[in-house]
Amino acid sequence: MVTANAMNASPTNEPATDKDQEPGPGRARQNAIYRAGVLGRTPIVPTDFATLERRARRRMSAKAWAYTAGGAGDGSTMRANREAFERWKIVPRVLRDVSRRDISVELFGRRIPAPVLLAPLGASDLVHPEADRAIARAAADLGVPYILSNQAGVPMEECAAAMGSAPRWFQLYWSKDDRLVDSLLERAKNIGAEAVVVTLDTQLLGWRPLDLNLGSLPFSQGQGIAQYTADHTFLQIVRERLAAARAAGIKDTADVTLGSIRTLVNISRRFPGRFLDNLRSPVPRAAVETFLDIYSRPSLTWQDLITLRNRTDLPVVLKGVLHPDDARRALDIGVDGIMVSNHGGRQVGGSIASLDALADIAGVVGGKATLLFDSGIRTGADIFKALALGADAVTVGRPYLYGLALNGAQGARDTVANLIAEFDLTLGLAGHVSAREITVESLSSR
Repeated sequence: MVTANAMNASPTNEPATDKDQEPGPGRARQNAIYRAGVLGRTPIVPTDFATLERRARRRMSAKAWAYTAGGAGDGSTMRANREAFERWKIVPRVLRDVSRRDISVELFGRRIPAPVLLAPLGASDLVHPEADRAIARAAADLGVPYILSNQAGVPMEECAAAMGSAPRWFQLYWSKDDRLVDSLLERAKNIGAEAVVVTLDTQLLGWRPLDLNLGSLPFSQGQGIAQYTADHTFLQIVRERLAAARAAGIKDTADVTLGSIRTLVNISRRFPGRFLDNLRSPVPRAAVETFLDIYSRPSLTWQDLITLRNRTDLPVVLKGVLHPDDARRALDIGVDGIMVSNHGGRQVGGSIASLDALADIAGVVGGKATLLFDSGIRTGADIFKALALGADAVTVGRPYLYGLALNGAQGARDTVANLIAEFDLTLGLAGHVSAREITVESLSSR
């Protein structure tokens, strides 16, 4: 019988040296899982993505699954993201001392334990009632940054309180009303955000058939708009719109159906304040309508982005860059970071894969700004490949949300811990001891 003590034994007859006893996150994670296995316990959160996704789907409602797993058009961009990873192969090197590995990286003056950030995911309260607060706790436990979503179900202040001193960034959707942009930036500064990630590829909502076939947009139900309903400036905008409608004699002429009643109940439950008061008030409904009208600015241009230097002193990262010329323009206006991303395949069907765009953009950036990668990370090997092609760090999205669906904050934490562990082991098995050592020569495209 294999015992827990046997798990700690040296696999050879040679005595283990001090340096060989440095487990690193990969060995530590393996040991924890295998020791639990000795006691007959298997992981709640599967360690491979396919099983993780399959089990999470069984836990989610049809609307939650559609919004979380769905992509734009026929899903070709999501497939392209994965196919791009498959085209690159890791070339391991042997007989190198990899007993001590350092996978930490520094981003904007903060050293983090792994080159991984938790991506901003909107309307995650579809998946779990604690949603963003639970994700914040998971990130804080691991010590990696969480990019707080602009489309959260929990206000950023509550998420920050759950994180203590752990690193957090903030995602910004540029509203049609600059007053709201300034308010969100000020709040981000006040909660200790260490960077602002301006998402550029959502100036229009992509064509998402899984959601459309269900007639489901979470925001129209009051989900994913807590950053707004907690914002004094946004509520002032809502009051102004209500006053203007009253002055113009405009009345609510919405059809009364069972669906509209359910929507009213959902909105009233999620809006701050007492439920019965919200049911009687026009403000919660007006808040949803105002959000849908102003949340993103289709007319956003480079000239708008230039004004960011006067709006915030936080480092600015542009998310959604896929063309080298756009990367050059971003450097020209002095941004601090660029995130190569196609929004996880959710915005443009038939788009270039993020990984295919990365190498060309890395050549343009050339260390002049922090370069992040987003869209399609599913394994530790994927993290390795993205870093080899020029990224300083990557963001993880759907996997941790699936972990959240299975086991709340602990599930989200375990999912990301598994990815970090696999990356650590992949790094060592490929013959490297730090993220800085990985280059394109670590890969082959043949």
